[in-house]
Amino acid sequence: MIIQYKTIEFSIKALTDLKLPDFKGSTFRGGFGHVFRKITCVLKRLDCLDCPLKVHCIYSYIFETPSPHGTNILNMNKYERIPHPFIFEPPETRRKIFNSGEMLNLKVIVIGKAMEFASYFVYTISELGKTGIGKGKGNYEIINFTISDEKSLNLNFYDYKKPMHQLKIRAITPIRIKYNRDLVRELEFHILIRSLLRRLSLIYYFHVKPEILIEKPKELIDQAEDVKKVQDRTFWIDWERYSSRQDFRMKLGGVVGEITYEGDIFSFLPYIKAGEVLHVGKGTSFGLGKYEIIELNSGQ
Repeated sequence: MIIQYKTIEFSIKALTDLKLPDFKGSTFRGGFGHVFRKITCVLKRLDCLDCPLKVHCIYSYIFETPSPHGTNILNMNKYERIPHPFIFEPPETRRKIFNSGEMLNLKVIVIGKAMEFASYFVYTISELGKTGIGKGKGNYEIINFTISDEKSLNLNFYDYKKPMHQLKIRAITPIRIKYNRDLVRELEFHILIRSLLRRLSLIYYFHVKPEILIEKPKELIDQAEDVKKVQDRTFWIDWERYSSRQDFRMKLGGVVGEITYEGDIFSFLPYIKAGEVLHVGKGTSFGLGKYEIIELNSGQ
């Protein structure tokens, strides 16, 4: 089972002062959605739900991703939205002001079938610079961009010579996961794996191929419960984003920092490696849930 993706990397030059929040992904993604809709929406409706063209609409697929009638993978019709087929990875700096003439970088990951629309992402990001972004609607221009060749995440491939029993990860941007309807502040291994399996399964089904990715997820989850957290240097961070569509300011928090797990983790490594690219939890489209593996060994 393979999930394909491409990365688009932008070098952006501020034409006026850019006033951006601490976490810039929501600002770029929100502005992108507004401009993308103007470019691609044919009927200019406010709501995609009842649009007769939604099944064939680029905007609807990329930004709303309607579920085909009758789809019930992982009981998602009850409570789960389909993951977006893209991820914005903004500059990690917490600088809020970029003066005219200064440079910043932006990375966008496009997943599965969305790869064919990579040129739309480039054009939209360019147009967003003319429309303006952030407080005061500062302008920018793209100095350079690169679209990678197609890359693959093989979820059945184990590139390890011996069993691995110790894993240390670093949450770079807030990991925001709900378990039993509550936001998780203690990131146990089985909770991380549950979220990863759900996200990867939905991405594969809706954006790669309509097939079940994992035949027996409960068995994997049962195994994950035997892997224990042995060191936790994480902490909770809160931040706010304003949704122009909902005209509402939301407080969004999540776990950041380092955490070490011990146990039989070999079976989970393809999913954990995939999550390094595709993120985990909520808010992934604007960059939340980014983590990296910083140690992986036999634990002996």
